[in-house]
Amino acid sequence: MTRTVTVMSAAVRPLLEARLPDWVEPRWFETGEELLALAPGAEIGWFDTFDFTHAIEAYRRATRARWLSTMAAGVDPFPLALLRERGVVFTNGAGLNALTIAEYAVMGMLAIAKGYRQVVRAQDRREWLTEAPGKRELWGSKALILGAGGIGGRIGELLRGFGVAVAEVRRRPAPGALGPDEWRARLGEFDWIVVAVPATPDTDKLLDADVFAAMKRGAAVLNFARGAVIDQEALMAALDAGQVGAAFLDVTDPEPLPADHPLWGYDNVQITMHLSGRSQETLFHRAADRFCENLARYARGEPLSHVVDLTSGY
Repeated sequence: MTRTVTVMSAAVRPLLEARLPDWVEPRWFETGEELLALAPGAEIGWFDTFDFTHAIEAYRRATRARWLSTMAAGVDPFPLALLRERGVVFTNGAGLNALTIAEYAVMGMLAIAKGYRQVVRAQDRREWLTEAPGKRELWGSKALILGAGGIGGRIGELLRGFGVAVAEVRRRPAPGALGPDEWRARLGEFDWIVVAVPATPDTDKLLDADVFAAMKRGAAVLNFARGAVIDQEALMAALDAGQVGAAFLDVTDPEPLPADHPLWGYDNVQITMHLSGRSQETLFHRAADRFCENLARYARGEPLSHVVDLTSGY
């Protein structure tokens, strides 16, 4: 029986080893150097590591690969053109972290509405506040979600439970959703602008000075996409002018954000260091389940789930 060389991280071995079918020949790596040595022989590869440099180089070296998989939802750092040229099927982790990011979004909105940052700082000072620093309620407010896919769609579901009127923007037509050319004209209606679009050339600096000027004065921006989706200089100018009331940034440009970057100094900006998707204990379990499901599809010659469009970049 011919077995298929499948290169995977030893970090997921406890979740996968007993579930692998007989036709898989597993080769486990523990270090980046081991990954680079194994990648050229892989027909299937799950190369995720905590050292992203090695993982990206492994994609370039995997010249025999037919299917490569990642837990990442955003795929902008990967060599998509090279994978397309080689005819590789590339699957990603879209939706694996949707729930935890959605919870983070709600947390961010509540932290802004209730002034919770000031509450924490008062506790650090051991100061008993006699007045609530934030008096806004989510109930009855309006949110625009740019990019209502797996993550943005889940954010919308949770917000509706809080009584927020949600409008969603989708690239592809969907019932009740705004199209990519419709949302700008309605920016002035919303108290919250939540960003969850994929990072592509089309979304680079999607939120620029014109967008901030068209927003409802004092509205808040929350970004769970990529830092480059927002023109940070324009955002800071809008914050200085009071046009944007607050920002909750899980992502910045660059990352890590330099310690001397002026964004750190804004009292109405909260920076959460790209932690939203990692604030869970089940990511590897969910990713392992999806990988095993796709292994079964691969064996049957069926289309895999969550395949990345290597031309559009998501």
